[in-house]
Amino acid sequence: MCPAAAAPTRPASPAEPVAHGRAHWLRVAREAAEDLATDTVIREQAGKAPVDEVSRLREAGLLTLLTPAGRGGGADWDTAYAVVREISTADGAIGQLLGSHYFLSWSARFFGDPETVLRTAERSAAGQWCWGGGFAPQDPPLTLSRTSRGLLLGGRQSYPTGVLVADRLAVRAVREDSGEPVAVVVDPARRGVMVDAAGDTFGQRLAGGGSVEFDDVPVGAGEVLGSLSADEDHLVPRAALAAPVGRLFSVQLLLGMAEGVLAEVREYSRAGHRPWHRVPSSGAPDDPQVLTAYGELTVLARSASALCDQALDAVRRGLERGEDLTYDEYADVSALVSMAETAASRAAQESATRALDIVGPRSASARLGFDRFWRNARTHTLYEPVAHRLRDVGDYFLNGAHPPFVLPA
Repeated sequence: MCPAAAAPTRPASPAEPVAHGRAHWLRVAREAAEDLATDTVIREQAGKAPVDEVSRLREAGLLTLLTPAGRGGGADWDTAYAVVREISTADGAIGQLLGSHYFLSWSARFFGDPETVLRTAERSAAGQWCWGGGFAPQDPPLTLSRTSRGLLLGGRQSYPTGVLVADRLAVRAVREDSGEPVAVVVDPARRGVMVDAAGDTFGQRLAGGGSVEFDDVPVGAGEVLGSLSADEDHLVPRAALAAPVGRLFSVQLLLGMAEGVLAEVREYSRAGHRPWHRVPSSGAPDDPQVLTAYGELTVLARSASALCDQALDAVRRGLERGEDLTYDEYADVSALVSMAETAASRAAQESATRALDIVGPRSASARLGFDRFWRNARTHTLYEPVAHRLRDVGDYFLNGAHPPFVLPA
């Protein structure tokens, strides 16, 4: 008799997803970014709702990256931030869409009770939902009214991200009886929800933004995630971390844009392109003015990246502290993220603007698409202005005042 052969190792079945590490997700993100880069100019100029782009993200497994490992995810926040930055180098609008999705899909963990967290996470992972909307205050606010028919959501608001392609909307509403702001999750297919595209935006045209009207939309008790009150008597430090965690996605988006435009213009310069007519800067790779410009922009982007790393470390430590996090520790995290936001905003806007100067008159060509970086960066910074961030940082540095609880748009 022949000796018994060793039992083969049983491969993991589709019902038993393998938990992937950071290297896997970064490789997937690079492949997705390369795929998006092949037609980003055409897609951006068409300005259609990003249905196909969301399908690409879903097929790559990126929508469920932050879900439990058994649902195909298992990645941490550091990895999610890195993925958004990688995608943003190729397509800032899709980077914004993905970062907003990560934050909103995780929001139940910040504001909800354990039962709501588990139920929402399981359903989102199983359905591979794409999330859209936002929790930033708007005037007039959406209202959540208690009636004989139950809770009803009413009002109309605009959102810069995701509502055109969302499987679930996460929005801010004010309880009509108490005035308390709360986070609410709504199925956009529900009766009374009407979504309109924002067709007039000049940048971030693929972020899926638009206006949503809620006409007495029924809301289940389990769809109210929790309070968004900024009152420190009600807002525990752990929940307050939702603000810097969400805003750090904006930092990664802006850094990705800065790195993306510099990479594209560098390749253009290396190819030896010249402007159509003589200008002070010839655009050649050996031109002193071009070299100086690249040097200044590289320092600007790297400096912002270094500050972002400090903010990442602070957020990581805050999340690890959990229920033991203090308000003073939260304030330090929030101030660092505000500093990183300011630096990244400057890096993105300066890089996108001066890159056009480096290329010269040819940068006005719609075929090249260099203008999309400027338009995308400027549009995003209009929704997420940083002037008040500097004021908050100064007040914290000088007076020790805790930065306000400011959720991303």
